[in-house]
Order: sequence, then structure tokens, then C-alpha cells
Amino acid sequence: MQQTPMHDLPNLALLGLVPAGVERVVEAGCSSGAFGQAYLAQHPDVEYIGIEMAPEYAEVARTRLSEVVVANVEQLEDRTFEVLSPTDCWIFGDVLEHLYDPWRTLKRVRGSLGDSGCVVACIPNAQHWSVQGLLSVGDFRYQDAGLLDRTHIRWFTRKTIIDLFNSTGFEIEEMGGRVFDEPGRAQALPAIRSLAQACGADPDEAERDAMPLHYLVRARVRA
Repeated sequence: MQQTPMHDLPNLALLGLVPAGVERVVEAGCSSGAFGQAYLAQHPDVEYIGIEMAPEYAEVARTRLSEVVVANVEQLEDRTFEVLSPTDCWIFGDVLEHLYDPWRTLKRVRGSLGDSGCVVACIPNAQHWSVQGLLSVGDFRYQDAGLLDRTHIRWFTRKTIIDLFNSTGFEIEEMGGRVFDEPGRAQALPAIRSLAQACGADPDEAERDAMPLHYLVRARVRA
């Protein structure tokens, strides 16, 4: 998994999906620990464990979180998952798209969760109108940040996010898109509707799914 620059701004929208009343939280790719720090400010009694592959990022996170494990979440030993079990909530804030096999990772995470455990995630939308526009003119170029971040390995849409969690033993209980005021969108959406119609798909659904920049998800262990 390639490393993205350390960030210090918590995703407050994702923070709202982390359930209250939990005792142990694990965040994969915790970076500077800013997200966990924001959560602990509201829930100081929670054990909050970060997993971070960059030692220099982990060093900063240790000043903010209960504990930090320096590791690539995809390469964690089974023994580490055993030590982390049971966990009430795993957090993947813009992390799953950086994994080679997020399906395997989520299956392993499921085994460390209690019966009422959950996963909270923020995932970029590969169906975003801007990506479709670039693809339509063959200008799909990796960038230093954003939807086309060069460190992204996997790409997801609303439908394939649902498939990701369903296929790994979870049931999505809450899912919403983050839609921002973006110049150029109004001009692009009619073309997306027309393309959907040409493909025999629902143009309303195509337009709706092209608008979110990210999806926020909370998924529970499926009984």
C-alpha cells in the first residue's frame, strides 16, 4: 500500500457515523491521529487504537490516541487480530481504495468484531461526473490528490461499495453521498443521463450516482 501525505483535518461527516457507547475502536491508516483525537474529545473513556504504516506518522498519532500499531493493515499477523478482538468499530477513512485486497481485509476485520460490531468507512466515488468526463475524452491521468490520487489501487461506485460489504459478511445500515457545490457539474449531467439511456439504464439513477464525491458507510456484521 503506497503512502499518502499525513493529514491533520478530521472528516467530521464520517465522525458522525461512529456509534456511541463503544469500548474499543480501531482505525486503519490513522495518519496523524487527528480523527481519533476528535472522537476521543467526545468519548474520552474509549480505547482508541490506530494502525499506521508510516513510523513518522505513527509517532505523531501516539500523542493523541490510546495506542498505535506501526503496520500495513493488509499485512497484520493473525495474532494481532486476535489481540484486537473483540473490537466494537473499525474505521477506514479513505483507506479501502488504497488496499490491494480490501475484500480479504474486511473478512479478517469481521472476525475481530463482536456480534454487534461495525465498520465505518469513507470511500471515493469512481462514478463521479468529473471522472466520467475525463474518461469520455481519454484524459484519465493520475494526480497527487483527489479522486485520481495516484496511490489509489481500487475503484468503487455506489453499487460496488454495496457489493464489497455484502460479499464480506456485512450489512450496510447507513450509506450516504457527500455532494459539494462543484462548477461544471450542471453541464455534464445531461450527457451522463443521455449515456445511461443509450445503455438501457435508468438516467435518474445515473445522474444521482454521479454527484457524490465520496460515500460514507456504516456496516454491521451480518447475523
